[in-house]
Amino acid sequence: MAQPSKPLLEIHDLHAGYGAIKALRGLSFSVEQGQVVSLIGANGAGKSTTLNTISSLIKPTQGRVIFDGQDITGWRADRVTALGLVQVPEGRQVIATMSVYENLIISATKTAKLDDIYARFPRLYERRDQNAGLLSGGEQQMLAVGRALMMQPRLLMLDEPSMGLAPLMVNEVFRIIGEIKAQGIPILLVEQNARKALQIADYAYVLERGQIAHQGAAAALREDTSVIAAYLG
Repeated sequence: MAQPSKPLLEIHDLHAGYGAIKALRGLSFSVEQGQVVSLIGANGAGKSTTLNTISSLIKPTQGRVIFDGQDITGWRADRVTALGLVQVPEGRQVIATMSVYENLIISATKTAKLDDIYARFPRLYERRDQNAGLLSGGEQQMLAVGRALMMQPRLLMLDEPSMGLAPLMVNEVFRIIGEIKAQGIPILLVEQNARKALQIADYAYVLERGQIAHQGAAAALREDTSVIAAYLG
């Protein structure tokens, strides 16, 4: 009988924070190959801290981060990224004084295909010679995702991709996330728009004060009365 495959990402009893502030209090969850997992919850619940700790931008005080069977807890952030854990940070953080083209190639792997990114994001091709700081918020989000895809992620972590965007652009961003999902690239999605997140995710965790308050298949959570009352309104 075949043994079940190990999750791609495993988080075990993760604790992290900022000085005396404890943002994560014993967090444990996993992401399977090809799966979209969403973390939802109120501001301050620990969602972004979770991604930053996985990326090793924040060092955990306790717990383990396992990626593809390897314990990467406390590794340097550049080593984590080199493994294929690629984060699109909150606020996009494109390099404003560099062109769209330069932003895309700055961290690209040797086998990345720029034409594929331009085909997925025609607007980026149109603006390829323009400085990234002159793009709209939605265009900057496309650029941030395109830059991450140029790194050929094995796990893509998206931190609040719809933040500050107009409704039409929010829909476009989630359409793009759906296309990435269809490619089989696993995604760990932190998103304030719980309704959108639960529509695209396979599985979701609801965080409260750095701990998991609810979890389950995203379709089931969309019907959970306590989740509806607190997050879907």
